[in-house]
Amino acid sequence: MMSYGERPRLLVVANRLPVSSKKTGENSWSMEMSPGGKFNLLGGVTDQYDTKWVGWPGFDVYNEVEKTALSKSLAQMNCIPVFLNEVFDQYYNGYSNGIIWPILHHMGLPIECHHDANKTFQTQYDAYKKANRMFLDVVIENYEEGDTIWCQDYHLMFLPQYLKEYNNKIKVGWFLHSPFPSSEVYKTLPSRSELLRSVLRADLLGFHTYDFARHFVSTCTQILGVEGTDEGVVDQGRLTRVVVLPMGIDPDRFISTSKLPEVIQQMNELKEKFFGKKVILGVDRLDMIKGIPQKYLGFEKFLEENPDWRNKVVLVQIAVPTRDAVPEYQKVRDQVHGLVGRINGRFGSISSLPVHHMDCSVPSNYLCALYATADVLLVTSLRDGLNLVSHEFVACQESKKGVLILSEFAGAGQSLGAGALLVNPWNVTEVSSAIKEALTMPAEERDERHRVNFQYVITNSAEKWGGDFLSELNDAFAESEMKIRSIPHELPQRDMIQRYSQSNHRLIVLGFCGTLTEPMNSQNEELDLKLNPKLKGTLKALCNDPKTTVVVLSRSGRNILDKVFGEYKIWLAAENGMLLRDPTGEWVTNMPENMNLDWVNGVKNVFKYFTDRTPRSFFEANETSLVWNHEYADVKFGKTQARDMLQHLWAGPISKASVDVVRGNHSVEVHAMSETKGAAIGRILEEMMHKISMTTPIDYVFCSGYLLEKDEDIYTFFESEIVPSKLSHETRSKSSSSNIMKNQISPNVLDLKKENYFSVAIGQTRSKARYVIDSSQDVVDLLHKLAIADTTTMANTVSDSELHQRLAMETRI
Repeated sequence: MMSYGERPRLLVVANRLPVSSKKTGENSWSMEMSPGGKFNLLGGVTDQYDTKWVGWPGFDVYNEVEKTALSKSLAQMNCIPVFLNEVFDQYYNGYSNGIIWPILHHMGLPIECHHDANKTFQTQYDAYKKANRMFLDVVIENYEEGDTIWCQDYHLMFLPQYLKEYNNKIKVGWFLHSPFPSSEVYKTLPSRSELLRSVLRADLLGFHTYDFARHFVSTCTQILGVEGTDEGVVDQGRLTRVVVLPMGIDPDRFISTSKLPEVIQQMNELKEKFFGKKVILGVDRLDMIKGIPQKYLGFEKFLEENPDWRNKVVLVQIAVPTRDAVPEYQKVRDQVHGLVGRINGRFGSISSLPVHHMDCSVPSNYLCALYATADVLLVTSLRDGLNLVSHEFVACQESKKGVLILSEFAGAGQSLGAGALLVNPWNVTEVSSAIKEALTMPAEERDERHRVNFQYVITNSAEKWGGDFLSELNDAFAESEMKIRSIPHELPQRDMIQRYSQSNHRLIVLGFCGTLTEPMNSQNEELDLKLNPKLKGTLKALCNDPKTTVVVLSRSGRNILDKVFGEYKIWLAAENGMLLRDPTGEWVTNMPENMNLDWVNGVKNVFKYFTDRTPRSFFEANETSLVWNHEYADVKFGKTQARDMLQHLWAGPISKASVDVVRGNHSVEVHAMSETKGAAIGRILEEMMHKISMTTPIDYVFCSGYLLEKDEDIYTFFESEIVPSKLSHETRSKSSSSNIMKNQISPNVLDLKKENYFSVAIGQTRSKARYVIDSSQDVVDLLHKLAIADTTTMANTVSDSELHQRLAMETRI
């Protein structure tokens, strides 16, 4: 437990520790921070925390004495090792980089090798889970109450689940530094559901770009059948927040390094070496996704089409070797070397080569000199999570203001695209044209493009990225804790009824389907929604009470609500308030002008198709929404069909439409954007002010329904601390134009005290409601008790004995 004045503790868990260890003696080691490691850039953030790094040290250690010695040396660098040993190869080279990595980078699932029974998809998957368990064990061993755990990347997708299973109160964040693919690619992964559900246990998930985040949320909805929202993913009432936070660099380090005497000397040597030539620079891992072959093909095309540039430009490519033992990498290396030889053979001479290719990494100071000297940085990634090389180049170009050519498939394209020349690396002609444009670009345009990108790089640093993520994580965790603490309590019925009878103006807000509807079962031949027959007398008594206003708020269309409630003096809100009906039966529309409903027919066709192929399913087609329901279909088959339907919808009729898709337990709904029950209730109250002479403010509210999580904002709308700021402003802003004061209606439509507000969820263990009841039958019983609670008022419309007799007969209470 952290005491006052201490820095909060942060455990950053990654596959690899950010240090290089070198054995100097039998049981002694020397340590230094690894150059260029992305987590080294978090210095400003980690200084604010008591930070520990948890990860694999980079090599196997089997001897216990050596493990102890290495652990002590690493502890001086705030590092904690995870010794993976025999599990490492199948966990890292096998499942992490052989299966998950290709999927994330849109390369598809590799073919399983059946020649080695010890290295199958299953054995690699088992090793991956075992390694994640080993990370868990080390984290638990070093965890202290109140610590924040920040898991990094695709190597640790099971760790959030394992941490929450160990202790659900641990604060857990997870960030993906790779791309996330479309659902069509991800769904080929055999363990697709398990991995998604595991990372969804984290409190916050982070991605570099909106595309990656959108793909992730869409994949979760299609594969798991959960609900995607603007905030993240909702599964069984629990929200996992998803944020987009592109990582940055430490720009000050590159700017200051570029000014070191040693670096200036190296820059002068490079200028002398390439005197009279423009320098195009490439800095990449020798990797299948980095597009080095495409870069060379584009450069070759440029030299072919622009002979006057052949002795005036040079391409310097740093290709850092990675995983040389993997056959796919060997193929890329051989292809690259072949292209280098071909280009130099066609366009070079003994004294001048157009391509300088280096299969090695270079010291950080020399890299800064290359960045600062280059006229153009050429990035042709075929798929890249971000690409920080482009940030580093911009930071070092403060004086020269070179041009950045950036692949549209690199995550950095969404951050630096405004100042870069974006290219499709697969289009050789486009790359060639971009090279020419960069080399001939006027100085004014170069300056402006550099200014835009330089401002972004220095503003959006790695320190800001880390700080923003941890701030978002703290907020998400606090919100989650609040929801856990606010699990609804059992409804105090006696107090609720007593306060009802003592109030002057009551408002009863009810959901429709699953709340007031007739109970149905799979044997019912009719699937029409009907009012529970036990409610007929009760509801009529409540609606006829002059001190009580009843509102039914539903996603159903007005035709259905009219059919069910036509005889009642009741307020109806169809399609979540898009259409309102007052107790006289008059409907008014609240639809925005020029609402685009072009998507309706396409969605209707999809719903009809799935209704035809799913026995006992049905759909409602309303004016601004459509709902497909599979509650009475076979449970497993219905869920499978719903997942397939979501894929059809996202790929077709709603791919570019302004709609919300809500996945319920037994339904799929598509409706006009941003319509929730909470948003509708404010308009209903305003309409009530216009329609009736409200001389007495509402001082009692009972609100209940079987609601989707998205609609539970109706419960928080009536919270006493929210109502005044929401309604008083709206009322004041409309009072002059609607002559409210002339009708002597109080500007305080609601005078609601906390003890007079009863929000009641039906059958949900987690809800924004204050209280919970088991079933819709409990709603029937409650409404009956309210109807007979104020017998003095009831006597004005129905005799007391008649009311008791009728209600007793209808409700059998």
